[in-house]
Amino acid sequence: MGRRTNPARFVAVAAALTLGLAGCSESADTGGDGGSADESGPITVGAVLDITGAGASLGVPERQALELLAGQLQAEGGIDGREVELIIEDDQSTEDGAAQAMNKLVNEDEVDIVLGASRTGPSLAMRPIAEQAQIPMISLAANAAIVDGSEWVFKSAQNDRVVIERMIEYMAGQGWTTIGLARDASGFGEGVQEIFDEVGAEAGISVVAVERFAPDATDFTAQMVNLRDAAADVNVIWGIPPAAGLAQRAYAQLGITTPVMQSHGIGNQVFLDTAAESANGLVAPLGRLVVADQLPEDDPQREVISTFVDDYTAEYGEGPSTFAGHAYDGWQLAVDALREVGTDPQALRDHLEGVEDFVGISGTFTMTPEDHSGLTKDALVLVTVQDGEWTLLPDQGA
Repeated sequence: MGRRTNPARFVAVAAALTLGLAGCSESADTGGDGGSADESGPITVGAVLDITGAGASLGVPERQALELLAGQLQAEGGIDGREVELIIEDDQSTEDGAAQAMNKLVNEDEVDIVLGASRTGPSLAMRPIAEQAQIPMISLAANAAIVDGSEWVFKSAQNDRVVIERMIEYMAGQGWTTIGLARDASGFGEGVQEIFDEVGAEAGISVVAVERFAPDATDFTAQMVNLRDAAADVNVIWGIPPAAGLAQRAYAQLGITTPVMQSHGIGNQVFLDTAAESANGLVAPLGRLVVADQLPEDDPQREVISTFVDDYTAEYGEGPSTFAGHAYDGWQLAVDALREVGTDPQALRDHLEGVEDFVGISGTFTMTPEDHSGLTKDALVLVTVQDGEWTLLPDQGA
């Protein structure tokens, strides 16, 4: 593919990137014929993130992780002596914004690979553009629909199906057979009820009540009252912060005593701050990042996670969230592919599809033509909240 690059736009350190303006710089061809990769100029990585809007608690730490990693890579001399340019676009947490940003990265910036978006809906809006342009894309979002049947799209977050497998496994162990579900009404929550019923069928577990809420909702009284009245054995809140935290607060304020589980969408400090004391006692399947200091010494992910936590904390003065970890994985998968095969899009796609035993933050990835996510339920550990802190549940082989 032809290349349009501007070395002045290269992101060497986090402070050097002005979001929203990166794509507005003038571009100039530095060589390469249309339809073939230029293996001599700068390498360009594009990212579409939910930096503002409902997904900001995901997109902001993802942006910070990418800026940190881009700076580290530049300090190491790039890839085979070639600079690596990072261009980040804010989709404002909308599908239209994601499609526009993706079109810009592909058609104007002519990036070599794309990361993002932060959430399912925007990622789904980007997918057909990636497929048509035949450019590799690594989503940072969860829903399996992002990659099901795809040729050019991969992802770094655990699939909703493997999350639900982990949850059903725990529910069966507790003897629960009925679920009350309050889910995000966006793409993140699409198909969740059906997956719960499908995965739970063998264990005799099914959903008996479903409530929906907008990702930017602030009042959850009606949904929580309906869950209470449905009298299921366990209630599940499936969303992202701040909405998931506000729903948890409403649940506690109504005095509901039924056990509650949250989804993998809550793995950041924003959730803990929003939910406050109401979070104590909930159970959620999360990546190992949030309990890094509680992992056994022989956990294969411990060293990778600990190094990232130390680097991120040193740079930003706070620890990374689960979502920063998804960005780390997307970046490292992309960089590994670029190192191995260069910038030819078909070679990049083929390399990603053959990834095997790649240890990351979200799990150990093994991709196949049938699985462009590459993670199983073993990528998740069950976590609870005690006194406002993530706490690893014992006896789960973590």
